[in-house]
Amino acid sequence: MEQLLSDLIQWIVAFDTAAVDVLLDLRSPLLTKFMNSITGLGSVAAGLVFLGLVYLAEWREEFRLMFVAMALSGVIVITLMFTVQRPYPPNPVCLTDGSGTVVHSFPSGHAAAAAIYATVAHRSETIPFRITAILATALAFSRFYLGTHYLSDTLVGVFIGIGTVLIAERLIESGRLSPLFSRLSATHG
Repeated sequence: MEQLLSDLIQWIVAFDTAAVDVLLDLRSPLLTKFMNSITGLGSVAAGLVFLGLVYLAEWREEFRLMFVAMALSGVIVITLMFTVQRPYPPNPVCLTDGSGTVVHSFPSGHAAAAAIYATVAHRSETIPFRITAILATALAFSRFYLGTHYLSDTLVGVFIGIGTVLIAERLIESGRLSPLFSRLSATHG
């Protein structure tokens, strides 16, 4: 089992190294400006703004799903970042200065947020899916493009986002979170 894990890690590192080599040839000043403007949409602050807008629009099902998925995703991403402690890729264009909470590359919380937005929009009758999916794809790619994450970090972030939406749906359907949402509904009013 240990050898299998070692082989898998070696394969992922080789995959990520090859992807970074290709990416470095693709970077351009115009695309970098675009990616820098998109990447902020995956921040915690942007996530809270999106969540607040969904709440104020009274899209109750979407709010519940996004709220629970974002909370789950946040716990998973932070736990993995501090457990794995993968260093950032070489030659980043955009990187935190180390004063924030994000100090490791794996996994991408921005990509997880992007996947949550797109997955919730896909299940929604009110949130426009195509626009959300295009922005989410650009956001997830921006993390890799800007050198903040390896491609595998970004892909795992996307899987975390989709997975937490699926888990959130089950938790909401089970009724276990009803008291929480009853209190939130009582304060909005």
